[in-house]
Amino acid sequence: MSDARNDILGAVKAALKQAGGAGKADTTTVVSASQRLGDPRANLIPARGRLGAKARVDLFIREAEQASATVARVSSLSGVPREVARFLAKNNLPMTLKVAPGIAEPAIPWTRETLLSVDEGRADGSESASVSRAFAGIAETGTLVMLSGSDNPTTLNFLPPTHVVVISASEITGDYEESWSQLREKGQEGRFMPRAVNWITGPSRTADIEQTLLMGAHGPQRLHIVIVDEETPAP
Repeated sequence: MSDARNDILGAVKAALKQAGGAGKADTTTVVSASQRLGDPRANLIPARGRLGAKARVDLFIREAEQASATVARVSSLSGVPREVARFLAKNNLPMTLKVAPGIAEPAIPWTRETLLSVDEGRADGSESASVSRAFAGIAETGTLVMLSGSDNPTTLNFLPPTHVVVISASEITGDYEESWSQLREKGQEGRFMPRAVNWITGPSRTADIEQTLLMGAHGPQRLHIVIVDEETPAP
């Protein structure tokens, strides 16, 4: 074992011992943590997120596009298939999709768009494009909040090179704290809590190699966001 690793592990062990033993937290720490979980308080919230509904959506779109995502708006869920087909055609991409079960037929009428070939379920890496559902959007950074689950598999977020995300305009919040608050409320109501929460801002990218920007290094090369203005059930 290297000296550097020994030093790091030694520092960790010393910190644990000082806190009350190896892995054992003292009573004060436990009580403090319980109080914080029972009565969570927001940190400082930037003023840029404190906006009205229209301004929040406008800011979300600007920030998402700044992060290299593309954004489109449709009036209702029934308009999603046509928009997805338009996006794929514009980018000369195959008209095949793997969609999250939660937004498969009949939630969204995919079969009305005859150019599309749609299958539902988890991605396995062979798909060219996926469509999933966002829990929320964060206006201040153009970030999508994605919850894992059988109706919205996490593999759809990361394996296909093209990722399309559907979100309702009413689900776009001003800041991160508000989205966490909504998620906690969901848990308190006894509804399903996710195993994982993924925060996605733009398509995957890295500049680790010679400071050259490379898209799609660790996930999708393209991120297309479809904002639904009025989420009424498809007729």
